[in-house]
Amino acid sequence: MVEVGDHTRFPNRAHFASWNGTAPIDASSGEQVRHRLSRAGNRQINRVLHIMATVQLRNPTEGRASFDRKKASGKTSMQAMRALKRRLSDIVYRRMVDDAVTATAADPGGQQGTTTD
Repeated sequence: MVEVGDHTRFPNRAHFASWNGTAPIDASSGEQVRHRLSRAGNRQINRVLHIMATVQLRNPTEGRASFDRKKASGKTSMQAMRALKRRLSDIVYRRMVDDAVTATAADPGGQQGTTTD
């Protein structure tokens, strides 16, 4: 997560998804409506999200259940994987924000190990 740096540079999860390349972009033509993943964005973070999605699919997890629901609704494997990667991106963003709020609330300030004496 060193690549991310400060989470506050992303105002919301959609901006984070756009930065890491998991935000869907329109690839429609005529009456064919479809989306695909962007090839732009941070490739290292995108790779990490891809590995996370692959691991989710290997085990009976919420990610696997989400993938199976997408497939059952008529999505292709690639479309279901795209949706899973975006879902994981949203989870990572939410965790970064929650961790930052927790760290801020617990941090009294100053250097560790110092006293007022």
